[in-house]
Amino acid sequence: PLIFPQHSLFSAFSKFGPLYSVRAHRNAAVAGPGYYAIIKFYSAGDASRAQRACNGQRLFQKSPLKVCVCTKQKGFQQHVLALNSNKCQELANHYLGFNGWSSRIIALQNVSGFNGENEELGKTLQKRSVKYLCAVEVTLPNHGVCTRGVALGEADVENGEDPLEFVTASRRVQKLAVGKALSSAFQKILLVVLENGKVAVEYNSTQEELTDSLTEEELKGLVQVSELSLEQFDLEEEEVLSDLSFDDELPSREMPPN
Repeated sequence: PLIFPQHSLFSAFSKFGPLYSVRAHRNAAVAGPGYYAIIKFYSAGDASRAQRACNGQRLFQKSPLKVCVCTKQKGFQQHVLALNSNKCQELANHYLGFNGWSSRIIALQNVSGFNGENEELGKTLQKRSVKYLCAVEVTLPNHGVCTRGVALGEADVENGEDPLEFVTASRRVQKLAVGKALSSAFQKILLVVLENGKVAVEYNSTQEELTDSLTEEELKGLVQVSELSLEQFDLEEEEVLSDLSFDDELPSREMPPN
């Protein structure tokens, strides 16, 4: 039942700008029948325009909608989480165009190993962990901007002796590393959307890393290591992997022919 209002809300509000998410919920029993929704825009300006245009209107139902902008952030985390790679690509395609950016994998290195041994009841247990380190480069040719991102993907393999399980885990970790590296590269790009609809691009120097000043050969040499400290990599947030492709090069999507 919630699929219909979410689809209708997305169709109505996406006209004002790209949406991060749309969530519809049933009203509490004390509030009577009906729904309420939380719609998140990437742009606060888009959200304000949508609120002014849609408040009190009958968009797809008989009764008028009450639309307000959320100003309280109670319950939200104080630190800002980086957008995952799919969201970054969505924004880039919207504001820069399908041919306005491209990305490629500079290096993807297996840095797997075995964790320390644990002795329990006289038995020595070893748990295999798969780790891949990835470096990705994102280029915006029309704006003369080029950034890099480096990230680590990791997962434990319960049965390291099963070749199928190990291969499946390896492929998943590779995609995870690529997605995180792509997201890291996009964090250094600032999209400035002007009132007239034009988009300016700036390089976010506050996010600059050592890897940005290295040559490609130096970066490949840095990635090809046997041991490294994992403390600098954030492994808590999972990437959405369904749309990630695993190729040596990840070109931006081409616009369909007219």
